[in-house]
Amino acid sequence: MQWDDVRFFLQLARQGSLSGTARAMGVEHSTVARRIGQLEASLGVRLFDRLPRGWQLTQEGQNLLPQALAVEAGVLALQRTAATQQAVSGQVRLSAPPQLLSEVLLPELAAFRQQFPEIDLLLLGERRNARLEQGEAELALRLGEPQTPDLIARPLARVGYGLYGTVAWQELAREDRVFVGFDDSMPGLWLKDWFDAHLAGRRQVLRSNDLATQLRAAREGWGIALLPHFLGRQAPELVCLEADAPPARTLYLLMHPDVRKAQRVRVLADFLVVLFQRLDLS
Repeated sequence: MQWDDVRFFLQLARQGSLSGTARAMGVEHSTVARRIGQLEASLGVRLFDRLPRGWQLTQEGQNLLPQALAVEAGVLALQRTAATQQAVSGQVRLSAPPQLLSEVLLPELAAFRQQFPEIDLLLLGERRNARLEQGEAELALRLGEPQTPDLIARPLARVGYGLYGTVAWQELAREDRVFVGFDDSMPGLWLKDWFDAHLAGRRQVLRSNDLATQLRAAREGWGIALLPHFLGRQAPELVCLEADAPPARTLYLLMHPDVRKAQRVRVLADFLVVLFQRLDLS
C-alpha cells in the first residue's frame, strides 16, 4: 500500500466523482480509477461502488475512512515538523551586475536580513556570468536570454536604458554634444555595439569599461553616457537626453535545479521575485 493511493482514496471520498477528484489532483480520470484499483487490490476489499452518478463508499470503505484520515493527519504533521527542522541559515551566493547589486539590491536587502538573520549573503558583483552549473554561486541575476539550458530561468523585470547628461548638454545642438563611451575591452557587448552605431562617428571624449566611472563622468559633465534608468534617474545632476535608446532587456533569475530545494536558497529567490515585481526598472 502506498501513501499516494490513500490520498486518492480520501480525495475521491470527498469529491464523490472521478472528474472532481481528477481536477483536484491534477491528473486524468484514468489515473484516479487506476490508483483506487491498486488500493483495493492491496487491501483486498472493495472501497467504492461505481454508480452512474458517481462513486460511493462501500461499507468497508466507510469503515476504513477514519483510519485513512488519521494516516493523512500523521503525514501532514510529519511534513510540518520536517519543515520546522530545516534551518533557514547558512551562506547564499548571489551573482549579479555590480551596479544592480549596489544601487538596487543592497538597499532592499535590509528587509531580507531582518526576516532571515541566520542567512549570510555573498554578493558577487561581476560582469562575467558566474558558472552556476560548476557551483560558483547558488543564484544569479542576468540580463538577456540565458544560454544555459540546464539552469532554471525566471524572468523578473525589464531593464530600460537612456542617454543621460547634465542640463548643460541639453542646451547644446545635437551635433555639438560629446559622449562618454565604452572601451574596446568588452568585444561583443550589446550596449557598446548599439552605442557605437548610434553615435556614427560622433566624438567620445572618454571611454571606460566601468559603468560606475561612466556614471561619475556624466555627473561631472564630461559628456553624455548610456546608462540604465535605475542609475540615471537616481542622479540629480542628470537628465535623459535624445529620444533614441536601446531596447529594454529582460532580467532573469537563474539557479541550478539541484540547489532550488535548499530552503536558504529558496527564500532568497522568493524574496527577489517579489522585490522585482514591485520595482520599476523600465
